[in-house]
Amino acid sequence: MSAPPVSPACFAQAFEDALFLPFNRTSLAGRFELAAAPAPVIEGGVWLVLQGAQLYLTAAGDLPDELQPPATAECCLCGWWQQRPCALCRWPQEASPPVGLVGYNLQAEEPGISLALLSLAALGRQLLHWLDNSRCCSACGTPLQALARSWGRRCSGCAREHYPHIHPCIIVLVQRGEQVLLTRKAGWKAGRYSLVAGFVDVGECLEETVVREVWEETGIAITNLRYVGSQGWPFPSQLMVGFTADYAGGDIQVEEAELEDARWFSCHDLPLLPGRRSISRFLIDRHLKQLGVLP
Repeated sequence: MSAPPVSPACFAQAFEDALFLPFNRTSLAGRFELAAAPAPVIEGGVWLVLQGAQLYLTAAGDLPDELQPPATAECCLCGWWQQRPCALCRWPQEASPPVGLVGYNLQAEEPGISLALLSLAALGRQLLHWLDNSRCCSACGTPLQALARSWGRRCSGCAREHYPHIHPCIIVLVQRGEQVLLTRKAGWKAGRYSLVAGFVDVGECLEETVVREVWEETGIAITNLRYVGSQGWPFPSQLMVGFTADYAGGDIQVEEAELEDARWFSCHDLPLLPGRRSISRFLIDRHLKQLGVLP
């Protein structure tokens, strides 16, 4: 299976397979190897510099190989980028941006960098989120200590082990003939709609979550549920699991605590949609291709 061609500067084309979506590790195959555990910085490598959602690169759009981090910066070896040591650096929020480097917003729809660098930076951001949330044991409050050969941590008090938290979510395209069910949350860009999505609840399987979320948010019953693909979503640490389903009955009743609007749209007259870096848009584009709306 080969990845579709994708412009380094934007994601103008539809992805052929969810496996190759941004933030999935496949986009780093042959370029990056994750370290078995965080380790001290090794000289002679490159730097993955993050300040919140900002990634800093050279003027040529590469990872810098020289950097003088402030004393308050947190740095560690996170892996090997193109066979060179790669140091992850959390640039302090209060510090001025690194001199000579250019900032790119990882949460922008068109971040202006390659798929591989976007995915690498997102992985680094997710690792920093885990390190932020693994300082103390959630069971007894004692500080955690790093485990050898792992990104996990062990409690120095009760000896419990903790590992990076991944939060499973579902996202589903519901179809009714040539119509799709789209929803909108308050605060989104004007006119933008997306698909029903939500977190897996305690004791649920993924399929149960899909049925519940669609019913709770829109009052629509669904049938013929099919798994399509998944995407790691590092904002901050979700795993988005994508499905399609068919309309089974009901009239739209918007759950106003969650949504601003929900409605059926013709596939020939769709509103503003999410960018192609998301599995939401992947599911929509895939459906449009199957209907012959997209080439």
